[in-house]
Amino acid sequence: MSSSRFPIPQGTLDMLILQILSLEPAHGYGIAQRLQQVSREAVQVNQGSLYPALHRLEQKGWLKAEWRQSETGREAKFYSPTRAGEKQLAVEKESWKRLTTAVRLIFNEGR
Repeated sequence: MSSSRFPIPQGTLDMLILQILSLEPAHGYGIAQRLQQVSREAVQVNQGSLYPALHRLEQKGWLKAEWRQSETGREAKFYSPTRAGEKQLAVEKESWKRLTTAVRLIFNEGR
């Protein structure tokens, strides 16, 4: 029996994080939950991948973070995209659009 989960292609996690955060600020656990929910359980990111990605995006200047109280009453670091992060997301989306169009053409070739 095959699983509905699959590995995220390398380089994709940053784009997915930026997309989730473009909707509203969130903390790490909230980002992971939203990715899982929106993807209908297909995308499940472990902490060992998520938190280094958030740190990397913050270092690149694509995310900003602030400590706030979470839904549980605990302090959590909430992330949101910077202007540079929003621009990068637009670049990533356009790149994926071109790639998926090309793959679709290849898959449909000869039909």
